[in-house]
Amino acid sequence: MATIGTDVSLAVSYLQKDELVAIPTETVYGLAGNAFSAKAITAIFETKNRPTFDPLIVHVANVDQIKDLVLDVSLPAQKLIKAFWPGPLTLLLPKSSRIPDLVTSGSALVGLRCPAHPLTRQVLQQLPFPLAAPSANPFGYISPTKPEHVEKQLGDKIPYILDGGISGIGLESTIVGFDKDQAIVYRLGGLSTDEIEKVIGKVKIELNVSSNPKAPGQLKSHYAPSKKFLIKEEKDFNLPQNKIGVLSFKNDYQFPIQKILSPSGNLAEAAANLFTYMRALDESTVDEIWTELVPDIGLGKAINDRLQRAAAEK
Repeated sequence: MATIGTDVSLAVSYLQKDELVAIPTETVYGLAGNAFSAKAITAIFETKNRPTFDPLIVHVANVDQIKDLVLDVSLPAQKLIKAFWPGPLTLLLPKSSRIPDLVTSGSALVGLRCPAHPLTRQVLQQLPFPLAAPSANPFGYISPTKPEHVEKQLGDKIPYILDGGISGIGLESTIVGFDKDQAIVYRLGGLSTDEIEKVIGKVKIELNVSSNPKAPGQLKSHYAPSKKFLIKEEKDFNLPQNKIGVLSFKNDYQFPIQKILSPSGNLAEAAANLFTYMRALDESTVDEIWTELVPDIGLGKAINDRLQRAAAEK
């Protein structure tokens, strides 16, 4: 089984040998490997059982590191980098030849992010290469927000999990691409579109639900528990049942097994608890899980996106 620890030097040594390490970020835990190594990238796809048509995000130590990785950084992209890096923002930019096609699933664009978690920043600063790092879970399942989540599902496949505690944001990064100077949000995430628009003006939102995603996290069914997951309306929660687990926003529906994302109605708290509570209900004794949508504002848009993809027919 994988060792869980806080030894940055040990994590670096594994990564330098093209082995995979689970790393903490402020969004969720990632399964990291050398972004320049075909061996490491192939191992990421195989370990996650992830289809190779679903591209990976590349994590960098700082802005300077992207100069050799991309052909161009548009003015809107530069403004977003200045405002939100390090942080929960991934930018889709035209890739240079240094990024293997396997990383981008053949796309001419690469998703780049500079994470904010201090341990992972230490790792990146000690490496001569960036890290490809999708979420550290089996493909399509709930993303991990604790090292124990990773160990339970991938612990027999990787040597080390860098323990950075509980992920503070709990939602994957927001992904933004560009058509000339028009910014396009391809995945809602831990950075709200409202915050982005304060910096660069109005953005378009294109949340792909096809089998040919432009960016990670766009497949119709994703982030899903193994048990049946249904979105219900408030009136449906009138009769508590033992075999149904409830994931509510702020209401206590008096079900025997229930998780409340934020009793105070705070969307940031709800986002931070989302995947942990989904996982807890999936591991409980219930037969199916009922949930409700949250207010569709700010981070609520990203939470609802995850709930709808989790509830989509597989």
